[in-house]
Amino acid sequence: MNDIILLKQGEIVLKGLNKKYFEQKLASNAARRIKPYGSFHIYTIQSTTYVEPQSDDCDMDGAFEALKTVFGVIALTRAAACEKTPEAIAAKAIDYLGDAMRAARSFKVETRRSDKSFPMTSIQLSQYVGGELADAFPDTAVDVHDPELTVHVEVRDLAAYVHSAPVPGAGGMPVGSNGSAVTLLSGGIDSPVSSYMIAKRGVRCIPVHFWAFPYTGEAAKEKVITLARRLTAYCGRMRLCVVPFTHIQEEIRDKCPEAYFTIIMRRFMMRIADRIARDNGCGALVTGENLGQVASQTMQAMGVTEAVSSLPVLRPLIGFDKEEIVRLARKIGTFETSILPYEDCCTVFTPRHPELRPTAEETAEAEAALDVDALVEEAVMGIEYVKLEVERLEC
Repeated sequence: MNDIILLKQGEIVLKGLNKKYFEQKLASNAARRIKPYGSFHIYTIQSTTYVEPQSDDCDMDGAFEALKTVFGVIALTRAAACEKTPEAIAAKAIDYLGDAMRAARSFKVETRRSDKSFPMTSIQLSQYVGGELADAFPDTAVDVHDPELTVHVEVRDLAAYVHSAPVPGAGGMPVGSNGSAVTLLSGGIDSPVSSYMIAKRGVRCIPVHFWAFPYTGEAAKEKVITLARRLTAYCGRMRLCVVPFTHIQEEIRDKCPEAYFTIIMRRFMMRIADRIARDNGCGALVTGENLGQVASQTMQAMGVTEAVSSLPVLRPLIGFDKEEIVRLARKIGTFETSILPYEDCCTVFTPRHPELRPTAEETAEAEAALDVDALVEEAVMGIEYVKLEVERLEC
């Protein structure tokens, strides 16, 4: 039988009558992610998703790396399948894990039986396979307390499987299982991490970027496209909305009190994002805001900002410190792009002394000189859409 990949489910195992819905989402996301690597049969039995190659030319290394970023998978492993007899299992372990056994100084065998009709208990099968391995590799000692290598045996409905230790998966819930949301994507460190965090909770993302050309140039836009493309490894395929924001910012500069520039700008972002979200059937807006990080992220400022949205505003990073955000940005591969020296629209017309504790009434009065509806409509009509597909990983 072929070398296969086993995907261990995370939170999905806790679901009740709707569990199958989440499993189907996971299977379809996994299938889409590994399509560039060949033809695979994907199916789920007893809270494990099986990824089985359908031909010898499938790129198993590439598929395995790609599946590490699929949300909903808590752990994954390459495994070899065999017949459900002690002799076949021991022979497969000797053959499949031979290199690992020769490289290790000590080992043990752990067995799980979901097929309770198997004639041996888990302990008995571990002892039998361990004995055969010890005979085949006399230089590798048995150590049941602190082994260098753990040989895993699983006896399941269709076959028995042999593998070494699983590697961590992305965790979370399958993308798309908890609806969709518009996520505001700047060129900074925080917003890509925020998008990653909300996708991890099963939300499909529609990223929106506000572009203030010529104050922010083509390089700044390309930087954001690169960030969004990197996020597809976790979020799946997306369509980036690039919103022309220059006219709105110039109108704010010319007609509003300077202290309110940033808070009014962010209210326009919320209005436009809310419009895009409603047009796409989304249930929320997502931002990378972090409490107290900058003047526009005080409690009062965030309250005034979100007041113009008809949808809930989710802030996955609200309690993170910068060190934690940077660590996550490095993990998901966005940090080096985020720190490239191309400014985004948030740095345009920055007030010298921003209002830290605005009220809704004061802010509404400050923006009263603007034709809000017309400016929003103009921006929405000028959106540029960039289609982003998941890129094939080169292993």
